[in-house]
Amino acid sequence: MSEKTKSYQMDMCEGALFSKLIRFAVPLMLSSILQLLFNAVDMVVVGRYAGSQSLAAVGSTSSLINLLTNVFMGLSVGANVLIARYYGARQEKEVSETVHTAILLSLISGVLLTFIGVGFAGTLLRLMGTPENVIELSVLYIRIYFIGMPVLLLYNFGSAILRAIGDTKRPLYYLTLAGVLNAGLNLIFVIVFHLDVAGVAIATVLSQAVSAFFIIRALANTEGGCQLKRSLLRISSDKLIRIAKIGLPAGFQGALFSLSNVLIQSSINSFGDIAMAGNTAASNLEGFVYIAMNSFHQTALSFTSQNIGGGKYDRVKKTMVYCLFLVVAVGGILGFGAYGIKEFLLGIYTSDAEVIQYGILRMRIIMLTYFTCGMMDVMVGCLRGMGYSIMPMIVSLLGACGLRILWIMTIFQSVRTLECLYLSYPVSWIITAAAHMGCYLCIRKKVYLVRN
Repeated sequence: MSEKTKSYQMDMCEGALFSKLIRFAVPLMLSSILQLLFNAVDMVVVGRYAGSQSLAAVGSTSSLINLLTNVFMGLSVGANVLIARYYGARQEKEVSETVHTAILLSLISGVLLTFIGVGFAGTLLRLMGTPENVIELSVLYIRIYFIGMPVLLLYNFGSAILRAIGDTKRPLYYLTLAGVLNAGLNLIFVIVFHLDVAGVAIATVLSQAVSAFFIIRALANTEGGCQLKRSLLRISSDKLIRIAKIGLPAGFQGALFSLSNVLIQSSINSFGDIAMAGNTAASNLEGFVYIAMNSFHQTALSFTSQNIGGGKYDRVKKTMVYCLFLVVAVGGILGFGAYGIKEFLLGIYTSDAEVIQYGILRMRIIMLTYFTCGMMDVMVGCLRGMGYSIMPMIVSLLGACGLRILWIMTIFQSVRTLECLYLSYPVSWIITAAAHMGCYLCIRKKVYLVRN
């Protein structure tokens, strides 16, 4: 293997663990933030140059997009875990079969999602209670967005493959280029050509296509089992089953979270388009904190998987402890810091004082408790990395999603305020994180008993 290829990959089973966790997580964090900037730039450009209705229209689609895509995104988690485990065990043939299965699966899934999103966007948005004054713009945005699903999934599956072998640098480079392109196209399509929400959707699809092209080129030029070859593209049934065994529960868990968020978004919609716009701006800011914390979920997933494959069980426990420490530190600093300059940050999205006040209301409850969400996600990453995916799905179904739905049906019906609605988030995070920790302790004992 060439020195250039080695420079991108990382052996997670040997060497100083804490420093490797940082080296892995920081590029992943930066690349995830850049990916989120696609949507943030959409929000800023639309809010500033198209108005609050267009901002509400774009924001109202995020929960539905996540609901429809999370099951398929979960399959990329399955690919990541399986490849990392084979890589840690030095099984090159198994790595290659999994890589080619995953890439072909991403293309098939992307085409399927395009048909679903384009065909059912209007019906689903109306079921969510999207106001009539924004529904037309919301449908237009989501249909164009879903046309780009094949390239979006291709990028995400390709990035998951690279993360499995410790490479978080190249996805960062490619997203930097795509992010700059996205920002430029947004300004051109919205300000110059006055395409409104259609302009930002087109810009997002084109920039995602660029990042997908570079990720595929990187895989084609990678040496070893992860090298992508067109002649080897086929579905390996046993690898597909193993990917699905880990990935489908992860995807369903994400979909269940999105379902509860769809219900919350529907409740927010009942407060009108000004509240929707404020909620959109605040939730977009939260996305930056979440994505920074989520990098430690991905780090825990990959490091746990490789070390389980390599039989380094002592490093599995240390990975969990270090990632929890890091996610609390990052989540606390960013959450409290963002709330400290809330007026300035919300002012980037809109100059409407009423919209800003609605945004502050959400930030006060969510931002100051967001680190507990990060703890919950790190525990899920550890559990999936150990090969257990159904258990965290069930816990999340009962602890987070079920509790939020129950909250909306009971407490919120008695106290119909946005404050009451937003409180369902931290309550569900804390309870679910504690439950995941209990599951981890039980599973760790089982893994150690098998080892001994």
